[in-house]
Amino acid sequence: MRVAIAADHAGYPLKQLIAERLRVDGHDVVDLGTHSTEPVDYPDFAEKLGEAVRSGQAERGVLICGSGVGACIAVNKLRGVRAGLCHDTYSAHQGVEHDDMNVLCLGSRVVGPELAAELVRTFLGARYLGEERFERRLQKLRRIEARETGVCSS
Repeated sequence: MRVAIAADHAGYPLKQLIAERLRVDGHDVVDLGTHSTEPVDYPDFAEKLGEAVRSGQAERGVLICGSGVGACIAVNKLRGVRAGLCHDTYSAHQGVEHDDMNVLCLGSRVVGPELAAELVRTFLGARYLGEERFERRLQKLRRIEARETGVCSS
């Protein structure tokens, strides 16, 4: 799978570890930065990652900041992005299966490297189930999104 990954300075060390594990697992990794622990603003990297996912440059994305909260808020501002902040495996797979989540957000100061790697593996291994109730809910989300952005969507 082609996976975009990005982080702010607080998430940089964990991003490096996750990117390497993704490569070892055979994924094609699109590393969108940051590339050091020098302070940066997380919205810049959230936007890059969200654009990569919604444009099809990557099938899914992993976004990391200190708590995961700011990055998750920022990336969810982009139409077509469905990001979830997950610190447990149930949420990491259920978010994909029921909500077609396409971006996993992690807090590098909240989860350790082994749990983070397990969450990413779980997220990437999950598939959207597409049941009628899930589709109905996604359509409602798309209508809200279209209304808020002024873009018509089916």
